[in-house]
Amino acid sequence: MAPAADREGYWGPTTSTLDWCEENYSVTWYIAEFWNTVSNLIMIIPPMFGAVQSVRDGLEKRYIASYLALTVVGMGSWCFHMTLKYEMQLLDELPMIYSCCIFVYCMFECFKIKNSVNYHLLFTLVLFSLIVTTVYLKVKEPIFHQVMYGMLVFTLVLRSIYIVTWVYPWLRGLGYTSLGIFLLGFLFWNIDNIFCESLSMLNRLNRNFRKKVPPIIGITTQFHAWWHILTGLGSYLHILFSLYTRTLYLRYRPKVKFLFGIWPVILFEPLRKH
Repeated sequence: MAPAADREGYWGPTTSTLDWCEENYSVTWYIAEFWNTVSNLIMIIPPMFGAVQSVRDGLEKRYIASYLALTVVGMGSWCFHMTLKYEMQLLDELPMIYSCCIFVYCMFECFKIKNSVNYHLLFTLVLFSLIVTTVYLKVKEPIFHQVMYGMLVFTLVLRSIYIVTWVYPWLRGLGYTSLGIFLLGFLFWNIDNIFCESLSMLNRLNRNFRKKVPPIIGITTQFHAWWHILTGLGSYLHILFSLYTRTLYLRYRPKVKFLFGIWPVILFEPLRKH
């Protein structure tokens, strides 16, 4: 999907099956898609702090795994967009499947006793991941990956709607905010694809527009970078939603606080013992 005029840079010829709308090596010779790369920081740094806080709070390991999985996705996506190499593309796309499987496990185990393990669900999700990985390595078709990822996200959406409708209605704000931000990112992802594949003339105008306006304005039209930012934030909020649901069931007292008045984190304390 990248323009034919894009030049080679430090990492050599593109070998990935996808090449996004951003001009390659337009900012620096060392990064193929600069804005698509640095926008992954939102999926790397905050979840790392979330994982550390989860360890300190003694939370169940699956929530530590959720934070770390999101970090791995961000790192993989960073490597993919920095190099546009097929191996790095796999490092981006396959962890998306694995992380969503962890999210699904957490959401369906919210109402179980503490530190329980659902081996049937665990086996099913591991098997699903192995099948998707094997097939994707064979067919190398991005649409297959996107459909499989979409199935997992749809499962999470249905489970979240069930929880905020029938179990904890007062969590609608957090649940729907997470979903809304993620869907907004999905919208930008589609706009980026449409501009590069179907609306080539508008795409050229968009590129020329970026060159004529101040850099900060041109940056705002990098729609795939916005996909990273919004889905990264949406996924992070989903982990908070899942963790909030779980700690409520365990009779903790969770609260969402904003660090520096900006970034949401979850804080809680155990129920007082009498």
